[in-house]
Amino acid sequence: MIISVLIPCFNEKNTIEEIVKRINNLKNLETEIIIIDDCSNDGTKEILIDKLQNKVSKIIFNDKNFGKGYSLKKGIEFATGDIILIQDADLEYDPKEYYKLINPIIEGHADVVYGSRFIGSEEKRILFFWHTVANKLLTLLSNMFTNLNLTDMETCYKVFKREIIKKIELKEKGFGFDPEVTAKVAKLKPRIYEIGISYFGRTYDQGKKIGLRDAFVVLKCIIFYNLF
Repeated sequence: MIISVLIPCFNEKNTIEEIVKRINNLKNLETEIIIIDDCSNDGTKEILIDKLQNKVSKIIFNDKNFGKGYSLKKGIEFATGDIILIQDADLEYDPKEYYKLINPIIEGHADVVYGSRFIGSEEKRILFFWHTVANKLLTLLSNMFTNLNLTDMETCYKVFKREIIKKIELKEKGFGFDPEVTAKVAKLKPRIYEIGISYFGRTYDQGKKIGLRDAFVVLKCIIFYNLF
């Protein structure tokens, strides 16, 4: 199977080369790496052009800063793999997890797999208490609407059979992608699995971008995409 790895990035000059290197170093996996640059202005674009053109399958350059959801929608349009996997451009999530994330799909048990930071015994960096509280509350609210029992709706690692994600018409341009895609996937009633993953979180000084305002966007999207 070909794994389409979608990497939305915005101002990730310090990590983009390393994440591509880690993916390319994976053994016994055929990957199609698609990077979607969301109009970076810190030198990321130059790195993509000068150093990574020949190390990935495709690079898409947005003509302005639209957001993560918009970038992922563009990536999904161009993805040709049997399995489509979302990877952040930072180093919070390690590609070594791909094997266990795709295994339920390869074994024929799942159509969709979420990687959870809150289950399993994998290593996890200890960081923000209130981020964790907000994440769990939003996941709980999402579950109440979708009737799923996910533990980490906001995880980066979401993996789909191509035919599942290609059916979904995505609208959100920013961090509303996570609740939107979860709500719309749930309505298709596929087989959804969850796998415990490691998590190497970063601080705001290290480039973390999601904040309190985004939590309210996620809340709005949970309500809207489940009810309408």
